[in-house]
Amino acid sequence: MGILYEDVVVISQAEKPGEATVITVNCPDKTGLGCDLCRIILLFGLSISRGDVSTDGKWCYLVFWVVGEPTTRWSLLKKRLLEVCPSHFSTSRIYYYRPENQQRKPSDVFLLKFWCSQDRKGLLHDVTEVLCELELTIKRVKVSTTPDGRIMDLFFVTDTRELLHTRARKEETIHRLKDVLGNTLMSGEIELAGPEITACSQGSSFLPSAITEDMFSLELPAGHPNGFLASSPITITVDNTLSPSHTLLQILCQDHKGLIYDIMRTLKDYNIQVSYGRFFANPKGNCEVDLFIMQADGKKIVDPNKQDALCSRLRMELLRPLRVAVVSRGPDTELLVANPVELSGRGRPLVFHDITLALKILNISIFSVEIGRHMIHDREWEVYRILHDEADSNPLPRNKIQEWVRNILMGWE
Repeated sequence: MGILYEDVVVISQAEKPGEATVITVNCPDKTGLGCDLCRIILLFGLSISRGDVSTDGKWCYLVFWVVGEPTTRWSLLKKRLLEVCPSHFSTSRIYYYRPENQQRKPSDVFLLKFWCSQDRKGLLHDVTEVLCELELTIKRVKVSTTPDGRIMDLFFVTDTRELLHTRARKEETIHRLKDVLGNTLMSGEIELAGPEITACSQGSSFLPSAITEDMFSLELPAGHPNGFLASSPITITVDNTLSPSHTLLQILCQDHKGLIYDIMRTLKDYNIQVSYGRFFANPKGNCEVDLFIMQADGKKIVDPNKQDALCSRLRMELLRPLRVAVVSRGPDTELLVANPVELSGRGRPLVFHDITLALKILNISIFSVEIGRHMIHDREWEVYRILHDEADSNPLPRNKIQEWVRNILMGWE
């Protein structure tokens, strides 16, 4: 016997402001399910304050205590969580999930093009926020400013709802943009982006070697360099004595936005199964994680080299989940943010949203944007390159820009 489909994901909303909402998932198991669920929770702007995970290898039970904004669309969140749970039937037996890398049709890419009569600080963030609310995933952005001050924005997007080919969905998108842009919106249109259009949108694929070596190093830098290094030390220990069948992985670290997702995506990339786990973030900003794990073959991790490799990778992912730098690009200033891509091909959500939010708060105008993917050190990265408008009368120091963008991305603002 299984369970009813509507009971696979149950959301018990907080009764009082400040209390946590409880999300319960009860479904067939698959390696990486925790990562997929945490990514969606992060996509909806929620923070996980506590969690419990248990599985027998075939069926799993997960509970997340989350906190977020009063505007959270809980019914839509439930729908998105259900979509990543392995398919099952409530009659006689479990039907195992279809692997992510098989028989999966890529989403159509659409070109959203619109003209604005004038620029203003925060415009790009306001547009990005609307697209996120509409569940449109931004793949690439190209912003151009004409000599007379008009702005042409090109957004290459995919639609989570798979409806952007319909007239109603296009009209809804343009209407929402007009609400936020007002009379500055001169025109807007949406069309399916063919290969010839996306090829012309690629922009520069060149990254200076100095930036590449500094930003994308897989080694922990010595001392206290710039970047996303946490102020509190990270402790990661491996213990094979407490369980006859599992390796205990214990992590003590400073909390940050998407912390559990960063841990789960690392384990997913290593094809490691979590059989039982608990995590808790205390009010002081520290997080405790205990995970009983095993390899894909169902055995403990006893090889010291494998243990060291896993701990080293986890330490790096928690210290520097994203890479940031503010550099010179000729006479101008450029902000670079690098987002690691999972082996499944998905990057961390809401990165561009948070970047534009930080620049809006700092009152910095954006002159141009490039988003591209690069293979560096045998790993794929999603790289955001934002060129600042040097016409700003009071340019901020680069270290302040870097620090503020970092804090927004890490949830430390």
